[in-house]
This record gives sequence, C-alpha cells and structure tokens, in this order.
Amino acid sequence: MHWLRTSLALTCLMICGEILAASPVKIGLNYPQTGRYQEQGLAQRRAAFMAVDEINASGGILGHPVELVIKNTGSKPERSERNVTEMIDQDNVVAIFGGSSSAVAIAGGKAAKARDRIYFGTLTYSNATTGTEGHSHMFRESYNAWMGAKVLSKYLKANHADKKYFYITADYTWGWSTEKSIRIFSQTLNQEQHPGVKTPFPTALQRDFASALEQAQQSQADVLVLVLFGDDMVRALEMATSMGIKDKMAVVVPNLTLGMAKAAGPAIMEGVVGAAPWTWEVPYIYNFTRGKEFVEKFSSLYGLRPSSSAASAYSILMQYRDAVERIGSFKTSEVIKALENHRYTLLKDEQYWRKLDHQNIQTVYAVRCQPREKVLADPYHDDYFEIIDSMTGDEAAHTADEWLANRRAAGKPDTLL
Repeated sequence: MHWLRTSLALTCLMICGEILAASPVKIGLNYPQTGRYQEQGLAQRRAAFMAVDEINASGGILGHPVELVIKNTGSKPERSERNVTEMIDQDNVVAIFGGSSSAVAIAGGKAAKARDRIYFGTLTYSNATTGTEGHSHMFRESYNAWMGAKVLSKYLKANHADKKYFYITADYTWGWSTEKSIRIFSQTLNQEQHPGVKTPFPTALQRDFASALEQAQQSQADVLVLVLFGDDMVRALEMATSMGIKDKMAVVVPNLTLGMAKAAGPAIMEGVVGAAPWTWEVPYIYNFTRGKEFVEKFSSLYGLRPSSSAASAYSILMQYRDAVERIGSFKTSEVIKALENHRYTLLKDEQYWRKLDHQNIQTVYAVRCQPREKVLADPYHDDYFEIIDSMTGDEAAHTADEWLANRRAAGKPDTLL
C-alpha cells in the first residue's frame, strides 16, 4: 500500500511538472490603458487576468499555461496596428483581443490577418467591424450599432414618436455607424428636421462639447442623442446637466457601460436610456448561474461590479480556450472553423459566432438608468441599469441580405476573405 501511494504521488508530481514545464502560450491584450476610453480598457484587463488565472488553474490550454502580452492602444488606430505587429512578430502571440474603439479594432484586425492571427473585438460597436471591414480573421464578441439601435427602437417609438431629435456624434466610424442606425430605426433620417453636430475624436475639447450642446439647446429638440463614449460621454452629459438641458430633453446614450455610468454618477445618469449587450444585473434577473458566479467572483476580487467590457474580455478568453481544446490545435485556420457557427452558453443565454460575418449573435438589452437611491442600495453602489426591453440576437442583427447589400455597396467581396 505504501508503494502504491508513493507511486501515485510520483505520477502526480510528474504530470504537474510537465504542465508547469510546458512553454507558455501567449495571447495579446490590445487595450486603451490611457485616453478617453481607459476605464473600459481597465475593465477588460481585470477580467482578462481573472480568466487567465482560472484557465491556468484548470491546466492551461492543451497543457500550456497562458501568458498575457499587454499593450496600450491609447485609442489610436496606428498604435493598435503597431502593437499587433509587435505582439505577433516579437512575442509570437497565438491570438489578440481587446479594444474600446472600432477604428482601433479594425486597424488591429487587419494587422492580425496579415500575420494569420485571429483578432477578437471587445467594445467595437461600428457596423463596419464585421460588415464592410469584416474579414476571415476578425471576430466581434460584443453587439454592433445596428443591434443596439434596433432594441432601442421599440422604446423610442413608444415614447418619442414624432418628436424632434438632435444628435451629438463622435466623428469616427463608430459614431457615424451608430448615428445612422439610430436615425433609421427612430425614423429621423431627415437632417433638417433632426439636426446634429460632430465632435472630434479622440481630441475633443471642452469647448467642442459646449458648442455642440449650445446648438442642441437652440434647436428646441425633444430628444438629445449623445453618440459619445467613455470620458467624452461623461463630460458632455455633465455639461448638459449643468446647462439645464437634461431637464428639458430626454437623453439617449446608444451604447452604455457601467464604467461610463459610474464616472458620471447616479444623479446625472438617472433617467438616461441606452442599450447594452450585457449588464451585471442580467444574470440575476434571468437566473443565469454561470453569469452570477462571474459577477460574484469579479466583485469579490476587485471591489466593484463587472461591466459589459469585462464580460466581453472574459468570454473571449474562455471561448478561445474552448475552441482550441475542441480541435486540439492552436492553428489559426482550424480555430476559425471551430468558432464559426459554434453555439455556447456562458454568462447569459445562448450565443453563437455567425459564420456569415463572425458577428456574435446574442440577446441585446435596452436599459434605463435608475434613481440614485436604487443605485446606492447595491453593496458596491453599482446597480445602475434597469432592463426595459430585450431582443433576440437573430432578430436584432443584420439579415444575410442586409449584410450582403452593405458589402456590395462598399465594393467588398460577398464572403469573408
């Protein structure tokens, strides 16, 4: 018996030693550590470390421990492209994920494709990411502007039909894409009746937002649509509140995250309406066990609730690990095939990576920011969002015909290459 116990112990030590001795597999995190979207980037980093710890504790990926290679995009496309090039050429990463700007994700994705690596977009909402700029090596985990606008449309039609809208939009691909999508579904395409103004990105100054908000005030519109993200949204909404605009106009922020809401604070955010692919409240409302476990572990580790940005980063790493282990290979072409049309349930209800465009098809939510007392009732003071509507991913996403029409109009191939 003693011999048997000794033999089993030696065997376990040998197996553990092999795992520990295996060369690490490196995955790149390309995220905004600085700049207007740094809070969303920090959420990705926190969730990524949590996911890597869980993966390594369970034996790594195919027996290899995972190591993150981290670079700062500063929300600049040219830096994103350079980061991806260095990650692959110098660090030999097997895949890259991250980003909180569509221009950054698109640039990084093209650099990854040129070196035969997958790029997973986290917070990249422009329709172009998996639409006109989509390609074989780009996968988007979050929803897109079209999906967010579509779930919001039911609320807007029910509460703000035949009202005058004014748009303040970040002047880059995400902003254009989101404004166009909202205009289509809210039937406010006529820009003379429903005017708007663009603000620079990523260099908007206080005076840019002040000028835009003054024009909104003078327009006497009923609905202010802030197509702004991160710190830009926070600054603009703070100014709109101090100018009294929020008391006179309904405020819509098409893409909301917990980090943005917290930065502005509950008093300013109260009543603001938007959309999200996930909020930490969702697993509790709909009883998604795995989602609740994620929320509770993240909250315990970091002393705050996870945002949709964190959920996206965590899900990507888990999905990459799952795909590699299902096929027993890190080969990019094989991993792409393993992901396409793969259905899974992780932090919410069922999702899948659509083969057509590599868009993640998932339930999407319309949300309204809750009163201050409700927000502060949460132990972490983070209960910002009330779910006011939802829509299935298949209903919210572009149809195959719509996607193909957009590709052809842009002179792009009918399939992802």
